[in-house]
Amino acid sequence: MAEEKGADVKVIDPAELSQAMANIAERSQRIVADFVARQAAEPGPQNFDPLNIGNAFMEMTAKMMSDPAKLVEANLTLWNDYLSLWQNTARRLMGEHSEPVAKPEPADRRFKDEMWEENEVFDFIKQSYLLSARYMHGLVHGVEGLDEHTAQKVDFYTRQFVDAMAPSNFVLTNPEVLRTTIESGGENLVKGLNNLLSDLERGKGKLSIKMTDYDAFKVGENIAVTPGKVVYQNDLMQLLQFNPTTETVVDRPLLIVPPWINKYYILDLRPKNSFIKWAVDQGHTVFVISWVNPDEHLAAKDFGDYMHEGPLAAIKAIEQATGHKEVNAVGYCLGGTLTVCTLAYMAAKGLPGIASATLFTTMTDFSEPGELGIFIDEEQLVSLEAKMSEHGYLDGRDMAMTFNMLRANDLIWSFVVNNYLLGKDPFPFDLLYWNSDSTRMPAAMHSFYLRKMYQQNLLTQPGGIQLDGVDIDLGKIKTPIYMLSAREDHIAPWKSTYALTQNSGGPVKFVLAASGHIAGVVNPPAANKYCYWTNNKKVKNPDTWLNGATQMEGSWWPDWHAWATKGTKPVPARTPGDGKLAIVEDGPGAYVKERAV
Repeated sequence: MAEEKGADVKVIDPAELSQAMANIAERSQRIVADFVARQAAEPGPQNFDPLNIGNAFMEMTAKMMSDPAKLVEANLTLWNDYLSLWQNTARRLMGEHSEPVAKPEPADRRFKDEMWEENEVFDFIKQSYLLSARYMHGLVHGVEGLDEHTAQKVDFYTRQFVDAMAPSNFVLTNPEVLRTTIESGGENLVKGLNNLLSDLERGKGKLSIKMTDYDAFKVGENIAVTPGKVVYQNDLMQLLQFNPTTETVVDRPLLIVPPWINKYYILDLRPKNSFIKWAVDQGHTVFVISWVNPDEHLAAKDFGDYMHEGPLAAIKAIEQATGHKEVNAVGYCLGGTLTVCTLAYMAAKGLPGIASATLFTTMTDFSEPGELGIFIDEEQLVSLEAKMSEHGYLDGRDMAMTFNMLRANDLIWSFVVNNYLLGKDPFPFDLLYWNSDSTRMPAAMHSFYLRKMYQQNLLTQPGGIQLDGVDIDLGKIKTPIYMLSAREDHIAPWKSTYALTQNSGGPVKFVLAASGHIAGVVNPPAANKYCYWTNNKKVKNPDTWLNGATQMEGSWWPDWHAWATKGTKPVPARTPGDGKLAIVEDGPGAYVKERAV
């Protein structure tokens, strides 16, 4: 880029601009041609509304028009708000002070640039957007006669539209983008267009937003680095055993069952926040399941296969490795749901193997699944199953987009502004690298999980679900459970997870952590962050439980360690390969390194 005189203002060299645009045009043509070819090769008619949004909004519109008085009232309120905004802006333009009609939430980072307040025009744009957003949300909230699922769907997708239309997402209405465009002579927009094309190329025609510097991280080198060995593997998982760091260890080994939506190393990102390393340093012999990233060959693997080839196979392997017949099991999210099913299966069969179970942010009662339930209805499930039948699995990118939509401003639009409008590269962030490292879901397993649990909520009914011909009854579980949920969890709402305290037949210690689905769990003591709540009384209502709970500062990890080691004794430390299992390969193993995209 050639720099011209003027304070920090650049002008793009015409030759450079011409070359850049030629490259962009060539890449764009190739991407479009590839996308069109793939669309033409897709079997059957295209479904342009797979989420069944259109019917929901048509129903809402019909209900809304049946009560025109409310619509008129909402429009009058919006008009009065705009009148106040115009008057206040006029006073500001004349040098007078005026209080804003609408303010963004303190945590709303879209309007952090000082020009959103200092400049009268941008302040007007911001407040105009906030008033319109308030109007639209109020309008859909006030519609009577909609069933709960339709109302939630309308509200959710209205929010998606409102978030997408934020003035911060457009060049001409974002002061930071305008300033950067002037200062760089438009270089940011050229770089942003290149970033957009790179994301389309990586997604093979679908937008795959780059959230972090993928080249900054490598599994086994600067993340997932706690030393260990793979000591067992089958079609669905590798079992890692980590090297001890203490002379003696707890006699009962620790088995971690992570979810298979993402990789296990959320519990082993860096040494300073690794739950796995911390547990090893406390004297646990830690084993973790590293799930495979399944392809079409594993399409028929169902939930029962994940149980048999996951925790049940791991328990047998751990006995061979350590000589100990029982483990302390830890299940995270979907891995926790599988752990609970395994406990009920073992109870029905009279099988030993799990002395205690710890559940991180685990759903077992899906009657109130939070916003994820918006994606679960018959029309959407039929569409999803048809899509999975084409290849035998659900693409990890589709799953990732679903979760990203739950926090669209943070996980979608902030990157659109940063990468495409400001032309910046995303910051290297290990958590977002992990978040992008999603895995595929086998068709049989995923369909069973969504239908039997999310849609029909059969796990709470004794015998409602069968695994390998065995009725699953949570009431038969007698194993002590330590249940950790997170107060701001948008994936596994804590009041829904709390139901297991009433459904399990054994003792349950419920602990509530501050923060969300990840930060509430990955909270090492050394960070001295957040807090957690405990209450030893068994009550039916989660709000009653919280009102009587004691708030404890810092991490819940030491509280869990004290609970998990009750009744244990020290034994000499165990090193991978010392038992009857031979070492397969060095950790973190091959399964975790296979990326879905």
